[in-house]
Amino acid sequence: MSFFLLSIALLIGGYFIYGTFVEKVFGIQEKRQTPAYAQQDGVDYVPMSKGKVYLIQLLNIAGVGPIFGPIMGALYGPAAMLWIVVGCIFAGAVHDYFSGMLSVRNGGASVPNIVGRYLGNGAKLFMNIFALVLLVLVGVVFVSAPASMLTNLINSKTEITVALSAVVAIIFLYYIIATIVPVDKIIGRLYPFFGALLIFMSVGMVVALGVSADHAMLPGFEAKDFITNMNPNDMPLWPALFITIACGAISGFHATQSPLMARCVENEKNGRFVFYGAMIGEGIIAIIWCAVALSFFGSLDSLAEVVKEGGPGKVVFDSAFGLMGVVGGFLAFLGVVILPITSGDTAFRSARLILAEFFKLPQTELPKRLLMALPLFVIGGILTQVDFGIIWRYFGFANQTTAVMMLWTATAYLNTNGKFHWITTVPAMFMTTVVITFILNSATLGFGLPMTIATAAGIVLMLVITFLVLNTRRGEGKDSVEYSELTK
Repeated sequence: MSFFLLSIALLIGGYFIYGTFVEKVFGIQEKRQTPAYAQQDGVDYVPMSKGKVYLIQLLNIAGVGPIFGPIMGALYGPAAMLWIVVGCIFAGAVHDYFSGMLSVRNGGASVPNIVGRYLGNGAKLFMNIFALVLLVLVGVVFVSAPASMLTNLINSKTEITVALSAVVAIIFLYYIIATIVPVDKIIGRLYPFFGALLIFMSVGMVVALGVSADHAMLPGFEAKDFITNMNPNDMPLWPALFITIACGAISGFHATQSPLMARCVENEKNGRFVFYGAMIGEGIIAIIWCAVALSFFGSLDSLAEVVKEGGPGKVVFDSAFGLMGVVGGFLAFLGVVILPITSGDTAFRSARLILAEFFKLPQTELPKRLLMALPLFVIGGILTQVDFGIIWRYFGFANQTTAVMMLWTATAYLNTNGKFHWITTVPAMFMTTVVITFILNSATLGFGLPMTIATAAGIVLMLVITFLVLNTRRGEGKDSVEYSELTK
């Protein structure tokens, strides 16, 4: 229990101490007009209050990531909790802050245009393709995950097949509507309520675990276990843990979501609360679910059996109803189901906006929004027929590679403007080594090289990239540009 409480305290302290330092390095301008007012269009650029934008941002970035990822990461033991705390404060929240504030400074531009400004047109083209692939994968993952979790409530296999297809169809229909209507009509009205439900659900789970007579918090773990790989399936901790736990520690998906709320932020002084703070909130959720996974089933072997039987969705189902009874368990389970749905629709919304920027097609008219959105849903619908495990593996790698690109973009921005760039350079160096090592070592997704060779190559390539970024100057003399300049 003490390490759990310490983890929560460190995350909250990180927001006030390190978050303030990051904000100071960036240098907010409270009197500068934000895109929400400068480009207000009643569709995507709509001013919203700080609290409302925070709750929407939290839901947008959450999905099943801070739940499924920490549950799978818990198989490595308490080391997963240590990565969540350190990664969230020094990498993930910093990543989210800069992805949001650089969008604010550049007219609400999406991540490919921001990357292009600071890293060049080659990087922009890469990010246009990579971000669209990631967002469609996210949309598919966040259709399949809630659909499969909902069908856990049904016993008959025949009924499950029928129900799964029906749920997928309903979720896709909702996604289409939410993707094309003005941001304040559905997202702005419903998501603050869903955000409150998410917070209530998370607090409810940890309170129920804390007072449970049958389940102890982090039973039998010692201090050395927090730096030990305890995976019962003999999976290597390096670099897999840092791919497995993305949301809750650092996630490139957030870089695609932050510009949505960058177009609604009323003042730059709200940025730390909205972007850095939402990531800290997600880190707390991740810590809670990691602790539940490590505590509820009694041992890592038992947890591994449940995961093998029904994936992380079954872990959620069993622990929610086991700790909170039928009513409380249903509410907690419903909160988990809502998470991916509220991120899936904004994934497709972000993809629509990235496509619109690429083709320079204004989105104030409904037919033009449909023109950009419908092809994405057709592709997403086809991908729902692919095995969920395969989609999830590709999503994990694509997600962290996007995070790497965003961190290097922030480094280039800080370095170009003579600011302290190490706050983004250090996590960029670490995550670059992670993704390169992972793809070189992975026999399933990559090249299957031995770990020592893959790691050495990852370090060498990371150093080369670091040198190139720190010695390439773009956009000198201007701290920001207007949106119209970026999309020429």
